[in-house]
Formats: sequence, structure tokens, C-alpha cells
Amino acid sequence: MTCPDDSLERAAMDRGFLRIAGVDEVGRGPLAGPVTAAAAVLDLTVIPDGLNDSKKLTARMRDTLTTTIRARAQIAIAHASVAEIDELNILRASHLAMMRAVGMLDPAPDFLLIDGHLLPRDLTIPALAVVKGDARSVSIAAASIMAKTARDAIMVDLAQQHPGYGWERNAGYPTKCHTLALQNLGVTPHHRRSFKPVHNILYQVKTITG
Repeated sequence: MTCPDDSLERAAMDRGFLRIAGVDEVGRGPLAGPVTAAAAVLDLTVIPDGLNDSKKLTARMRDTLTTTIRARAQIAIAHASVAEIDELNILRASHLAMMRAVGMLDPAPDFLLIDGHLLPRDLTIPALAVVKGDARSVSIAAASIMAKTARDAIMVDLAQQHPGYGWERNAGYPTKCHTLALQNLGVTPHHRRSFKPVHNILYQVKTITG
């Protein structure tokens, strides 16, 4: 398994930047729940072993790394709500969550490595968009792990409030269980109404009852 390294961070340091934050988000695809972002400033002298794209790690590996990352890095985690996702669209809401996470770092970073191919609008900090960054940069990988574990915990909590949708297992993604539950149990306040499967169910109900 190819793991990310610190070459992008070192390149930024060679340009004179001192505090480099990796930034990533989790939760673009789900039908329910917030989108969550994390920003991570690593101490490159004590990089945690096993850092990788959070999707390539087991839940147990992520949980172990979360503890290690917190002890060795400055971390900030932020969210954009379902209402903000529906109002802005998922890309802009993802960027909003990213910028909220970056804004929580104190002291502030002076350079950002951001996962993806687009940078957030109105960015005031020098930054580099890194496609598949969570597999290339240790800082982005750390951010992806922190965002993933934080959002999964939220969805487990929401699953207790709204049983039947399987959020404790699918984290709100459109699995067969979740889709069937939407049809049988209906739409909750935590569902993204701008997403087609949810919108279609709402529209069908409105058409039938209207």
C-alpha cells in the first residue's frame, strides 16, 4: 500500500512557509448529515506511522491514528450543516467547512495543502489544490482521518435518534438499507433535500397528497 509522504510540505517549507496545514473534507456523497472538514498542522519530525487516505484504513486503524494525531499535531474540525448544503450546494458547503476548520487554527497557518482540484473562493492564505491529496500528503491524510472519525461519530449519534436508516453503519451514504428506509420511514430533518433521491421522495409525497 503506497502511503503519503511529506514532500509537498517540505517543498512549501523550502519556499519559506513555516506552518503548513493539510485540509480535507468528508461527507460529500451521503444523503444525510453534515459535511465535515479538518485542518491539520503536523510536526514533521514525529509523523505518525500508518497515515493514509482514511478510506483505505479500517475503523480500528482510524481510531488508533486519531489519538496519535491529536497528540502530535494541531487539529481543527468544523462542519457545514444540512441547511447550508441545501442552500449553497455540496461543493460550496464543503469549502465552507474547510475554511471554518482553517479559521479555528491558532496560530494561523501560512500555507494550505487542500485536497481536491478546486480551491475555496475568497481564500486569503496561499494554498495548493492537491488531487488525491489524502494519498500524497501526510498533512492531508491526517486531516482526512480526523474528519472521517468526527463525522462517523456524529452519524452514530444521529442513528440513535433516528433508528432504521443504518447511519451507524453507512454514515448516511445511499446504501440499499438507507434507500429502503427513506421510502418506508420517510425523510428526517437530517436528510439533504437538494439531493435527488431525497428530493424525489418529497416530490412524490407532495404529488400524491396534493
